[in-house]
Amino acid sequence: MTVTRLLLVRHGESEGNVAASRAEREGSPTIDLDVRDADVPLSPTGEEQARALRTWWEGAGPIDEYWVSPYLRARQTLALAIDDAVLSTRTRVDDRLRDRELGILDLLTSRGVREFHPEEAARRRHLGKYYHRPPGGESWADVALRLRSFLGENLERPADTVMVVAHDAVVMLILAVLLPLDETELLSFAAENTVRNASVTELVRGEEGWQLTTFSSVEHLAVEGADITVHSGEDDGLEH
Repeated sequence: MTVTRLLLVRHGESEGNVAASRAEREGSPTIDLDVRDADVPLSPTGEEQARALRTWWEGAGPIDEYWVSPYLRARQTLALAIDDAVLSTRTRVDDRLRDRELGILDLLTSRGVREFHPEEAARRRHLGKYYHRPPGGESWADVALRLRSFLGENLERPADTVMVVAHDAVVMLILAVLLPLDETELLSFAAENTVRNASVTELVRGEEGWQLTTFSSVEHLAVEGADITVHSGEDDGLEH
């Protein structure tokens, strides 16, 4: 038995999502957070979304394993969405599922990048979104590379259905790796589609490879009356 069904879940709304949106709205050059990215928790709305995710989980059918980013907001989402007994016995935490690292652009808005690092805005325009790597950070290509490593090691495990709880960029780049999508196809798809908080994206593997069957579904949030939030997850302060 190998993995034939992947359920990709983005974490619920985080305090970082809220702070980034507020900073952009107010025209601030910086995002007001006093914890490192790995320790950013869910917002109250994010906690509500994660609890609403349980409604979907209860009807999703058998899930053999749970793969989760080590970042707090992802682990909190998983913990609120599934039973404790399942969480303790079938969960794999892996650093390769972490969010994209932004390096010197961390905690900067678009105004902040223009003011503090105009050269990076120029490099981004030249290199494009997929290959631009801010100093100390990662490009989308870098994230795709670590996901190829992770998936290469784990997709042949004795598990049919796996739920992955991670981040916007991780969901997008798993699609790019498995469908597969080249740079142009990925950027076109990402420009038209957003991975919403606490949403579910489903991939199924058949004879012709992986197929996308569901993208960014939030029906469970509507059923439970939880807010649907569309934070882009792109917080490097650059145009996309």
